[in-house]
Amino acid sequence: MKKKIYFLSDAHLGSLLVESTREQEKKLVAFLDKIKQDAAAIYLLGDMFDFWYEYKYVVPKGYTRFLGKLSELSDMGIEIHFFTGNHDIWSFGYLKDEIGLIVHDETFITEIDGKKFFLSHGDGLGDPSLSFLFIRFIFHNRICQILFSAIHPRWGVGIGLMWSKHSRNKKSNGENDDYLGEDKEHLIQFAKSYTDQPIDYFLFGHRHIILDLMLKNKSRVMILGDWMKLFSYAVFDGEEIYIEQYE
Repeated sequence: MKKKIYFLSDAHLGSLLVESTREQEKKLVAFLDKIKQDAAAIYLLGDMFDFWYEYKYVVPKGYTRFLGKLSELSDMGIEIHFFTGNHDIWSFGYLKDEIGLIVHDETFITEIDGKKFFLSHGDGLGDPSLSFLFIRFIFHNRICQILFSAIHPRWGVGIGLMWSKHSRNKKSNGENDDYLGEDKEHLIQFAKSYTDQPIDYFLFGHRHIILDLMLKNKSRVMILGDWMKLFSYAVFDGEEIYIEQYE
């Protein structure tokens, strides 16, 4: 049986906006358990955690089932690629060294079965918002990260989760997750303007919508939805790629 490649994003585990975070985590773990027999690789394209910050001797409470399942799959020889999003930027070695994940802090371009994939969480790509770019710079700045690490985890993690809740609430009051149209979606505009090399598939998270769009240049843009409401993922079987929802 030919192995498959799976792509998913935006579980936001631990989110204060999810009614039952335990049930959400169990559903994600059940999905990972289901695909472990035919998965060659799994790409987690960002924001799998609603807030993740690794202090030197402390990692956030929770996610035991999820991290345990990832460890099991990694020990089975399944490649698991973890992309930092705009909510779980701060991984400093734990996920790589303890869980066995391949961590990507930047866009990753790879070839799979003769097809070229452009993989990214998607935050900051094609988005002209100066306020967003400024916040992104602060979050990625090493000095700012060191200063935040001086805050005790009891307050630091709480601050992170409250900030994330405020961010999602703000979006739902204006910048909601409805499809904005081909001419207004920043990730589509980015894919259209990308000319560094031919790309067969652009795969993104971040927007919490399901999208599969063929561009005029024959590239396909796919936005993976989320694991908060849609429970969606993409599968590449070596010949075709498609998006499904887990029930």
